Amino acid sequence: MIKIGIFGAGHLGKIHIKLLKEIKEFSIIGFHDTDKTKISEIEKEFSIKHFDNQEQLINEADAIDIVTPTISHYNCAANALKNSKHIFIEKPITNTLEESESLIKISEETNVIIQVGHVERFNPSFIAAQPYFNNPMFIETHRLAQFNPRGTDVPVVLDLMIHDLDIVLSTIKSNIKKINASGVSVVSDSPDIANARIEFDNGCVANLTASRISMKNMRKSRFFQKDAYISIDFLNKETEILKMQNIVGKTDPLSITIDLGKGKGKKEIFFEKPEIIPNNAIKEELINFLNCIKNNETPIVSLNDGHNALHVAYQILEKMKYTTAKL
Repeated sequence: MIKIGIFGAGHLGKIHIKLLKEIKEFSIIGFHDTDKTKISEIEKEFSIKHFDNQEQLINEADAIDIVTPTISHYNCAANALKNSKHIFIEKPITNTLEESESLIKISEETNVIIQVGHVERFNPSFIAAQPYFNNPMFIETHRLAQFNPRGTDVPVVLDLMIHDLDIVLSTIKSNIKKINASGVSVVSDSPDIANARIEFDNGCVANLTASRISMKNMRKSRFFQKDAYISIDFLNKETEILKMQNIVGKTDPLSITIDLGKGKGKKEIFFEKPEIIPNNAIKEELINFLNCIKNNETPIVSLNDGHNALHVAYQILEKMKYTTAKL
């Protein structure tokens, strides 16, 4: 049984508490929050202890789940790591790159598991697409959300686009060569809509758009590679694959074909919808955290993964002339 403490009892923190209670090998010893209304609500609903003192919660736990506002991620994580506690930390990993780099240095002196909450890696539609990736060379992502005041304290790049940055970086194993970006502040003091174009050394190009002032919600990514197109709908949990192959001999007259012209032959088009195995992505990432602690394994989303996504996010913000001084 792994004793776990939760920092943060807001909207997402409450979800984490509910799911952690469903995972039998976790034992919630308590939580810490400074909002008296939330404290009363959580104690009543989940019958778990509130700790006024962060250090006491850390001392009594084997692992800490950090679901606080981003600005406090670093202090919570650093205190837990210095006490050799495993940590799960929500995205973005920290508020600044300097804080993220500091966590990496602290982690080198400990032997603990650190997992970052980039939950889309556990989305069943993304999992279903994994076997079909074969060196994608163009990626287009759209992450659009209706306006919600929660989260507007940071640019949309750190709030929404960072999900897709992590997905792209996990798929394309190549260094970044160039980044172009633009963004506009519409209803808040930080960019509410942003677009970034990332060019990789291997020739791949990723075009990412994120908005929190859309009339509808959308979370779609499209991956183009040789003889294949992969479409992932993270919101509706759907994956579609379009594949092409050269035609040899006779074809079914009802099949869909493309004539390449100039004697280059024809290709036949195949559509496939992989089986989507339903899951609760947040619960799956917490189970991954548990298994990594038990087996001393590297999490699917590691500390370095979280840092890399944050690093690219800040490069995008710099291209948008939105500096860390404004954050």
